[in-house]
Amino acid sequence: MNTPFFLIAGPCVVEGEEITLLIAREIKKICVELEIPYYFKASYKKANRSSLHSFTGIGNEQALAVLAKVKADLDLPIVTDIHTEQEAAWAAQVADVLQIPAFLCRQTDLLVAAAKTGKIINIKKGQFMSPEAMRFAVEKVREAGNQQVLITERGTTFGYTDLVVDFRGIKELKKNGCPVVFDATHSLQQPNQPKGVTGGRPDLIETMAKAAVAVGFDGLFMETH
Repeated sequence: MNTPFFLIAGPCVVEGEEITLLIAREIKKICVELEIPYYFKASYKKANRSSLHSFTGIGNEQALAVLAKVKADLDLPIVTDIHTEQEAAWAAQVADVLQIPAFLCRQTDLLVAAAKTGKIINIKKGQFMSPEAMRFAVEKVREAGNQQVLITERGTTFGYTDLVVDFRGIKELKKNGCPVVFDATHSLQQPNQPKGVTGGRPDLIETMAKAAVAVGFDGLFMETH
């Protein structure tokens, strides 16, 4: 993925066709004006939720069909999460970029299965991982025969209910020789809240995004609605 500065953005999860297309269309309009390559991101399913009762999706096949429509109607590359090896080939029928969730970034079988699809693989750095340790995740993808890898920084666990971003880590992440993305929304999460719903600091998104651009990240990731 050898491109100029780019944006990965979209809703957390597909909620329906109309709202998904609306979001994609509006963000594309902005990116065309700014001449920024744009990748539309939405999960067809969210497996990682604080509560059993949290919304996880509208159904896998229905959601993937919505992503296929976004791709066809708006001519946009698609980014979506996968959670198991079995999902890799299935999601790759539509997705241009398979995203490995942060909590799964050490799962060897998942990384290898994703790599074998030949798609771009975006590995989100685990909240528990040092920047230096991410080279092993990248190596798993490359050794499986796929050189198309991204790393996304999304903050590091700080205590039980907060995340911090250490911008020194970009120097280590770039040593892997692949584009490095900054997740300006998940890095501001405040997870594991007693009420069972993840909190956050959306008021700081603009500040963190500007800081990421200043220190040299190759792209931004933002969940937006």
